[in-house]
Amino acid sequence: MNPFARMLTATKTVGAIILTIGIATFLYGMIVNDYVFISGIGVGAVMGAVFIFIISMFLIAAEEMLTKSKK
Repeated sequence: MNPFARMLTATKTVGAIILTIGIATFLYGMIVNDYVFISGIGVGAVMGAVFIFIISMFLIAAEEMLTKSKK
């Protein structure tokens, strides 16, 4: 398997796990407990998952472009 594809798969997996945890935490805080503090943690986790995914996609694309430009 291509190393870029392996990094992309790892990034998608980590992003999906953190996104799921963030959504579950947000829904738990809003619906079940009505605690704003727990909802804030959920929103932060969702934003973190999106940030991790976008930055890693940029780094993977930049590394692939650098590798192809050397050839």
